[in-house]
Amino acid sequence: DNCFISAHVHAPTSGTIIEIADRAVPHPSGMSELCVILAPDMQDKWCELEPDEHYEKLSVEAIQSKIRSAGITGMGGAGFPTDIKVRPPQQDKVATLILNAAECEPYITADDRLMREHASDIVKGIEIIAYALQPGECLIGIEDNKPEAIAALHEAVKNTRIEVVVVPTKYPSGGEKQLIKLLTDKEVPSGRIPADIG
Repeated sequence: DNCFISAHVHAPTSGTIIEIADRAVPHPSGMSELCVILAPDMQDKWCELEPDEHYEKLSVEAIQSKIRSAGITGMGGAGFPTDIKVRPPQQDKVATLILNAAECEPYITADDRLMREHASDIVKGIEIIAYALQPGECLIGIEDNKPEAIAALHEAVKNTRIEVVVVPTKYPSGGEKQLIKLLTDKEVPSGRIPADIG
């Protein structure tokens, strides 16, 4: 927990941690990495969860802490810790909060199904992040080849300040820098990150 860019790791089942040691990792390089070795107890027990019904009654710091404790990371290759994204430097005002609802590659449909079936949960997540960041605007960028997901999101954002923005389906519009350019007409400079431009 001392390393800033790190995330909590959660066990896939219940059991006992018997070792933390180098093991081969699932990567073409065949390299080893420090791994947590778990001996399952075959009970598949969950730890006690403590949900908060009203996030708006929590402090921003409490929300950040909950995100960190949950081990939430980005689903891209880097697995970037989400709690860092909700802790911008104090001098950096978040002008625009963007939910990237464009698939990263052609023919992938995982996000499409998720949006069709869980649009209200997605919007609730955006509202929690917006509460923590207080951005000037909240945008959902989605490709025009997902009419059912677009309809579900439009319904879910009613009575919120979140805007659904439909963009052309053109690879690689799902890339974060490309989507930012499409939605805001701002360009993230080479070697910089989106937070650098708000």
